[in-house]
Amino acid sequence: MENRQFFVYIMTSYNGNAMYIGFTNNLIRRVAEHKSGMIDGFTRQYSIHKLVYFEQFEDARAAIEREKQLKKWSRAKKIGWLKRSIPHGGKSFCRN
Repeated sequence: MENRQFFVYIMTSYNGNAMYIGFTNNLIRRVAEHKSGMIDGFTRQYSIHKLVYFEQFEDARAAIEREKQLKKWSRAKKIGWLKRSIPHGGKSFCRN
């Protein structure tokens, strides 16, 4: 039986002004798509190129639920949570 992996990820613009939360089954491919500008809309408009966080899941439904949960949070809550979750306080990725 094939071992499936699913990811919820957070990417930002390099200056930290814009943040994107997404879901994928291939994180490396998806990040490359963001970086190359292949993703139309918000991510291209705001140059979302920097992966700052991801979580891995074996169940797609669980990953989708986590993505929805994170997207419901306020920007301030997301930034505070990331600063506590990422080594070095998340200082390299987002501005308040």
